[in-house]
Amino acid sequence: MPKIRVGVLRGGPSSEHEVSLKTGENVLNFLPEKYLGIDIVLDKNGQWNFGGLVINPDELRHRVDIIFNALHGHFGEDGKVQHILDTIKVPYTGSGIVASSVAMNKVLSREFFARTGLKIPAAVVVKNNEPIEEAARRVFQTIRPFWVVKPVSGGSSIGVTVVKDFRGLVPALEYALKYDDKALVEECINGREVTCGILDNFRGEEHYALPVIEIIPPPKKEFFDYECKYDGSSREICPAHLDLALKKEIENMARLAHKVLGCKGYSRADMIASSKGVYLLEVNTLPGLTSESLVPKAAQAVGLDFSHLLEHIIDLALNKSQRF
Repeated sequence: MPKIRVGVLRGGPSSEHEVSLKTGENVLNFLPEKYLGIDIVLDKNGQWNFGGLVINPDELRHRVDIIFNALHGHFGEDGKVQHILDTIKVPYTGSGIVASSVAMNKVLSREFFARTGLKIPAAVVVKNNEPIEEAARRVFQTIRPFWVVKPVSGGSSIGVTVVKDFRGLVPALEYALKYDDKALVEECINGREVTCGILDNFRGEEHYALPVIEIIPPPKKEFFDYECKYDGSSREICPAHLDLALKKEIENMARLAHKVLGCKGYSRADMIASSKGVYLLEVNTLPGLTSESLVPKAAQAVGLDFSHLLEHIIDLALNKSQRF
């Protein structure tokens, strides 16, 4: 029986290019024997490289049976590559165009969450055409310190700063606006940083909640930033040491966020559990699958090793493609 040809798409033009390369490499290394893994690298200039040769995406329909989308950030996670793959009718893993584009935009996704009753931090949006000092004063007058300043789109905590006083707002806004034309300034919630992955159609559940993980950055870090996400310096407690009611609340919030955005296959919701309640920060539609990533660790905790996790994600995508 011929093997299923899985094109592993990695790299991309976003600031998360290097993380995506690692995710894709990990996927290629752990694909089960029933699949033929094919490395497809999207370079920073947007060229598709298949076996060392530049190709047009249209050619993929004849060369692969499915795309494992290992991209992160802009283009790969915001609906753009999903639109290309839908157009050429090549199945792919993860969420579709709408869920991807909404989840990537933190302002849009907050609107979805708020309408559903999910608790989110207070926030102010700053555009890159605003006078930066006026924008900083508007933030100061609207939300009391501390603040978390981040690009509206993007992931891996790139462009994110925790700001403790007014003087830090302008440089933090300038930094975030290097990565997007809008910045989101949220109230900094003091609490435990937790995350919960969702896996579709697993163990009899339509949206199965993987074990909640508590993330404890090293003492020198104020939050789970890009460096400590991937250098192994953070403590990641899986399953998190939470009372049952809090654990269920986090799982239900992750499940509801996945559903309200229309996510498919798998996702991961990031939250803060505080004395004032659990706050939803964002949903990742293509969470990392590197050796340091959280979804594989949570899956392993329930007996689902990485190869079988990949197989499940691919099967979900192939079953979805049969509805085209």
